[in-house]
Amino acid sequence: MVANISSMVEEPNKTNSDNCSLESDNWTFTYVPPYILSISVLGIVLNIFVLMVFFLHKKPCTVSEIYLSNLAAADLFLVSFLPFWAVNAWNKFDWIFGLAMCKIVKVSILMNAYCSIYFLVLVSIDRYLAVVHPLFHGGMRRPKFAKICCVVVWILGLILSFPRLINTKLAPDKNITYCSEPNLVVSEWMILVLGFFIPISIIFFCTVNILRALRNRFMEGVKTRRNDHKANTLVLAVLLAFLICWVPFHLRNIPTWLNKAGMLTDCSSKNIQYVCGQIFTYLAFFNSVLNPILYVIVGRNFRDKLKELFKQWDQKRSATISITSARTKLLRSVKSQQITN
Repeated sequence: MVANISSMVEEPNKTNSDNCSLESDNWTFTYVPPYILSISVLGIVLNIFVLMVFFLHKKPCTVSEIYLSNLAAADLFLVSFLPFWAVNAWNKFDWIFGLAMCKIVKVSILMNAYCSIYFLVLVSIDRYLAVVHPLFHGGMRRPKFAKICCVVVWILGLILSFPRLINTKLAPDKNITYCSEPNLVVSEWMILVLGFFIPISIIFFCTVNILRALRNRFMEGVKTRRNDHKANTLVLAVLLAFLICWVPFHLRNIPTWLNKAGMLTDCSSKNIQYVCGQIFTYLAFFNSVLNPILYVIVGRNFRDKLKELFKQWDQKRSATISITSARTKLLRSVKSQQITN
């Protein structure tokens, strides 16, 4: 999903063969850095908050919660590296952090893209089995199997990001050094096929069948279990948010390919492509902030966990205070006895 980021946010000042160029005081140099930093700070705080609720709660996570917690970890992984992009944009895309960080930041963003979409695939499959095949009690809906699937997704994300690790280089151009990937064609098609079309097809299939099964149950007067209804609502909200944030990014590749084919080559078209590329890229990044907000607003199970966690902390605090007061009373009684003796 982020394969084309290097081509659209790193070299805006380069002059094209037909003398098309963007102004040096482009809005991306002034407004984008604060926006990215805001996303980074909010994303770090909110996703750590979500992970704390999932991991500190006394009850074990359900299969869906295991997948969603890993999705939060992937979002946290992404936003933790966004400040480097903010500084890069502030410096008018002059990379100052060296080759190693150039590779690490690029790979981390791409890994998030792959891992996020495949965690959503796992969530969709789990909800599909729970709603469409409710009598299915095989190993696929067990927490142990879910954890194994998450490990596989992380490894897959790293493997699919490995070509970027090799190809990313520092490209000096006059007084500016760009962090770029020269050979983007293979990466673009890998992301488009493996990181979008295939997983989105699976998600679409699962979602359509989930909605169809829920509609049939409603028509037949069959009530959905309260916990299943909560989980389905949250999953559908997260999927919708993902599509809203990421689909525009892939659609902006269409005019880019037309440009490479010799169409839409005038300066105004190129400038529109650049502006849309910027907006759609940072809209995609915003998804990492939107997910934890949805957990709180839409996720009733998550809110229940949060309330129970606060009760746990309150009980522990009350127990600590009572123990402290009991010790204080005991010490006072001992001292008073010593004085009387």
